[in-house]
Amino acid sequence: MSRGLSIRSLGFLLILGCFTAAFAAGWMWFSSAKAWQDRLTRSYVTGIALYEALRVGGEPPAGIHIAPLDQDQSDLATQGAFSQLTRIPMPALVTNISIIGPGRDPLSGSSLSVGIVSNKLQYSVSELVSDEGQATAQKFGNVTRLLATYCGDPVLFARMGGQPWLRIDGQDIWGCATAPTDLRLAAVLLALVAAAILSTLVLDTSSYFDRFASALRDRGRLGGPESYAVQGPAELRETVLAVNAYLEQERAQISQRAMVLSGVSHDLGTPATRLRLRTALIKEKDLRQKLEADIDSMTEMIESVLTYTRAELNEETPRKLSLTSLVDALVADYQDMERPVSLIAQERPSVEAGRSVFATTSGLGSLPDQQRILITARPISLKRAISNLIDNALKYGRRASVQLTATPGHATIVVEDEGSGMSSADVEAVVAPFKRGDNTRAIDGFGLGLTIVATVAEQHGGRLYFETGQHGLRACLEICRR
Repeated sequence: MSRGLSIRSLGFLLILGCFTAAFAAGWMWFSSAKAWQDRLTRSYVTGIALYEALRVGGEPPAGIHIAPLDQDQSDLATQGAFSQLTRIPMPALVTNISIIGPGRDPLSGSSLSVGIVSNKLQYSVSELVSDEGQATAQKFGNVTRLLATYCGDPVLFARMGGQPWLRIDGQDIWGCATAPTDLRLAAVLLALVAAAILSTLVLDTSSYFDRFASALRDRGRLGGPESYAVQGPAELRETVLAVNAYLEQERAQISQRAMVLSGVSHDLGTPATRLRLRTALIKEKDLRQKLEADIDSMTEMIESVLTYTRAELNEETPRKLSLTSLVDALVADYQDMERPVSLIAQERPSVEAGRSVFATTSGLGSLPDQQRILITARPISLKRAISNLIDNALKYGRRASVQLTATPGHATIVVEDEGSGMSSADVEAVVAPFKRGDNTRAIDGFGLGLTIVATVAEQHGGRLYFETGQHGLRACLEICRR
């Protein structure tokens, strides 16, 4: 229902639907309550009129039929054996009530004895509330109102003082057939169903925004489609179209940049080869070595720019892998080349052991040595970033110590050197492309290593930051594990 509609239109429809449902539920509730109140009032008024008819022997009110009992039936009623009377609903549940007027002697013979027989329930006399000084007719009206409150189809037997017993049939007044339809439960169900439907529409509409925001948030880390499905309210559809257009434009620009740089690299290949051949003909050794170094620098510079552009393209598909195994293998490769790179073992976290029947005090335990740190990442990009950090540590700090730390949400690769002469603030300033520190002028490089690392960190939902360690500068590559 919300697809294609604007939020303004949807909001108007939701308000209209809420008002309509509330009005319908309220009308059902109050109309039903009024109908029942009218029924109870009518039964109460009929009871008062019936009492007067019994007292003076007049005509009963409309809807009431009175018939005297024969002598045998009357004797049973006098004994209170109403369940043995004829033409009564079975099983017979009997309720006995005696109504005495205010200030009258119970033995004066002016009291009203009532027997109520129903096959559905026995009426609770405690619900008959009588005010002090209330007339006897009003008390009997309370009885007939009680009969109309419940669907019991009762038959009344009444005797005024010492007069004969009378059978009173008032199904037209308090019977189940004349009871109004109680719509109050239906009103509650209508309100609940309407609230559920309206809430579902609101949550469904908001879920489009939540899913799209989550997809954009995880795009850099987990990748995403070339374009997103256009769905949801009109405002979101316009936003998705704009994002798709931006992604297409950005993808085209980066692809164009990569194509141009690849073309430049290819075009420079032939001149570079000719330069190498001509350089080899130079007899002066020092000049020949300088020219070869310049050619190598030019080639490496273009390759560095291509590497940075490939990192921006972000074409590698993330997958689940063990960061522990990846770092172990990478450090082992450096060690095989006899480079001063070491891996610091992970600390074994201690856990408090629970008490048992064999130990009254709790102790400390530790987890196994080898704990795999599982992450969802792009292995090639991540390996390139870690290699850049290790290479920087070897270039500017002579040694590299690698350590892994992890939390439930993040993993951090820490690479520490033995002192490069730069503070963490100095290194933060040279993360931008082609930026190099003052102490690195004599060392080969083009200022793209840390830029690539920072780009890879952002693609994995993390960051690159620096801090001062025990021996030198620490480069910390933090990434999300999921």
